[in-house]
Amino acid sequence: MTDRDRLARLIDDARRVVFFTGAGISTESGIPDFRSPGGVWSRMKPIYFDDFVRSEDKRREAWTRTFAGTAGWTGRQPNDGHHAVARLVGSGKASSVITQNVDNLHQDSGLPDHQVIELHGNASYATCLECGLRHELPVLKQSFLGTGEIPHCRECAGLVKTATISFGQPMPPEPMMRAEDETLGCDLMLVLGSSLVVYPAAGFPLMAKRNGAKLAIVNRQATDQDVYADLVVHDDIGPTMSEVVEALALKS
Repeated sequence: MTDRDRLARLIDDARRVVFFTGAGISTESGIPDFRSPGGVWSRMKPIYFDDFVRSEDKRREAWTRTFAGTAGWTGRQPNDGHHAVARLVGSGKASSVITQNVDNLHQDSGLPDHQVIELHGNASYATCLECGLRHELPVLKQSFLGTGEIPHCRECAGLVKTATISFGQPMPPEPMMRAEDETLGCDLMLVLGSSLVVYPAAGFPLMAKRNGAKLAIVNRQATDQDVYADLVVHDDIGPTMSEVVEALALKS
């Protein structure tokens, strides 16, 4: 029996699967990860939240990066891994996706917003740091490139920032609570493409395991949590999950 066969069996036997996804699922769409050579942070230093709030120069730098697409987070298409996840959620086998990613590719693959729990936010739009009003990037871009005006909220004039969680920015309480509820309600957590080193997000797979759920990890590189997993598959996510989903479909 291959690792993909074993993964298919784990999913088939599960009552409620929850996915936990990281940068590795999106690298197959051409989005660079953060920490590897050639990744985002090897090409530019992160702008910390406090610096963004305090410094107009840092805000201008952040918006210049955003509208130049420097990080490469947006404008890509979902890959086979995203589509396989969407099929399993759509079938009712999986209840949700907890993701560390900010690229919106799970939604672009067809998943509704309420089944995607974004721990680190979303890079495809912006929000006001004061009142929380959503702002669309194309509107902000037109003003920024046309007049050089740093975005401010059209309702309260507060600072506007992309809806991602920056270094030093508090984790959003509502997604964290939702992620905990989903974690404690699953009997299989399937990790796809996460190095499992960024906490507190990376604590959810261990929480699931301690609560009695099975834990499976699909990632090209080893992780510190492999030792706790019921199954570890070191392989590409798209081909692996596509084969697994097809095998499950044939069985049903």
